[in-house]
Amino acid sequence: MDNKVLAPLVCGFLAVLSSVFVVRAEDPYLYYTWTVTYGTRSPLGVPQQVILINGQFPGPSLEVVTNNNIILNLINKLDQPFLLTWNGIKQRKNSWQDGVLGTNCPIPPNSNYTYKFQAKDQIGTFTYFPSTLFHKAAGGFGALNIYKRAPIPLPYPSPDGDFTLLIGDWYKTNHKVLQGSLDSGKSLPFPDGILINGQAKTSFTGDQGKTYRFRVSNVGLSTSFNFRIQGHVMKLVEVEGSHTIQNTYDSLDVHVGQSVAFLVTLNQAPKDYYIVASTRFSRNVLTATSFLHYSNSHTAASGTPPPAPRYGYHWSMLQARTYRWNLTANAARPNPQGSYHYGKVPVTKTIVLANSPAWINGKQRYAVNRVSYVNPDTPLKLADHFNIQGIFSESAIQIQPSDGPAFVATPVIPTSLHDFIEVVFQNTESTMQSWHLDGYDFWVVGYGSGPWTQAKRSTYNLVDALTRHTAQVYPKSWTAILVSLDNQGMWNLRSAIWERQYLGQQVYVKVWTSVHSLANEYNIPSNVLLCGKAVGRHP
Repeated sequence: MDNKVLAPLVCGFLAVLSSVFVVRAEDPYLYYTWTVTYGTRSPLGVPQQVILINGQFPGPSLEVVTNNNIILNLINKLDQPFLLTWNGIKQRKNSWQDGVLGTNCPIPPNSNYTYKFQAKDQIGTFTYFPSTLFHKAAGGFGALNIYKRAPIPLPYPSPDGDFTLLIGDWYKTNHKVLQGSLDSGKSLPFPDGILINGQAKTSFTGDQGKTYRFRVSNVGLSTSFNFRIQGHVMKLVEVEGSHTIQNTYDSLDVHVGQSVAFLVTLNQAPKDYYIVASTRFSRNVLTATSFLHYSNSHTAASGTPPPAPRYGYHWSMLQARTYRWNLTANAARPNPQGSYHYGKVPVTKTIVLANSPAWINGKQRYAVNRVSYVNPDTPLKLADHFNIQGIFSESAIQIQPSDGPAFVATPVIPTSLHDFIEVVFQNTESTMQSWHLDGYDFWVVGYGSGPWTQAKRSTYNLVDALTRHTAQVYPKSWTAILVSLDNQGMWNLRSAIWERQYLGQQVYVKVWTSVHSLANEYNIPSNVLLCGKAVGRHP
């Protein structure tokens, strides 16, 4: 063949081959090595032992892009076993990396484990924190921010910068002492203060006239807070991975385990302004005050810091109902967020979970539908994989509340892959509740006061409810969610209020299919840690 004819054919073939390679290329890999140690800090002015990651308190921020693969080697230099969980990361087909005691053996002291997971089809504001014992009371938490890929537009102009604020209640008491108090049957005392990024006070600097995205997460143990910025309004743009209708607020309630993102334009006179977070619904009000500093400011913040709303639970519930999904915005993939019409999918199962305090064997515990969860020595995921009997029960917990005394067990709720379920959290107590589901986000379709009944479905938002991973439940009230069970595995459904989780207010949901396929779930990792009755087994 003539070279003049052959040359364009070869070039065309190489061009096609190149395009195929680009399409099939793997998403980028990010590699981290984190070392967990104890250290001494004085976040509330008193030296105390805290948990550091690579010497940092809070830990390093994970800043990744949608679909990045994360390879994170965690080295445990504490004197206790340790795990991190990735709060809000869906762990698509990969509950092996969930980082809770039902799915992973804890990392022994002076040992390590390498997490391998992907930020698959997600964008937004998330966190990580320790899931073992009462380590969360000592730190070890940090931000996990997932940014969009270049081809995916945001439903708002790109901000001029990002500020991440990890806000939560804090104790001066050592975490082992707090845990010992719970083990002895006592409840936790009221917290000593509120921290913003591990400090009682801090400052955030921006340029006059520019717009910044604030990522705010509640990393505390037990307390909701209200957030506001003196002289500035907040335009809500994202809640735990969902782009929202862009309403503006003077203040926002953020409950335990939740994250929000909003835009703030520095359109005031050049000076410093108060940033305030204060506890909500507590008899004693704790407040942390920081500062928004204009870069051209020479004037300190003045006047009275903006107060929290005078109104309580009803006001907060009304605010929560204003959070709506932006159905015209792209998500992590180039399709509208509302293209999946969740409100038209038939529900295959309804689960009603009622929380309650429980007094068992002379000690304070917490129960769900009368069952107070206890962690076995063998993770449930390993027991299920190796068919080890007697570790957990799929019949211990009923999916509707019932009368009778509470008892301890290791309950699992069995479900089938691709079920579409309704879960109602019924709060029978006079305190705030906060519930989190690992491996999923879910549509929060309704809030209401009093007991839930089937008639309450008429009040559901079946059009533009947000998807999120943590839902608050107001006192003597209910919250309803819809979940598409498209992620096979063993998933933790727990109270985000850590005392309650530690003392039994949790359960696992097994999402199962008889078809073994890598399209549904990845194989057991080759580096899996084995403990309990799984020791000596071969992955």
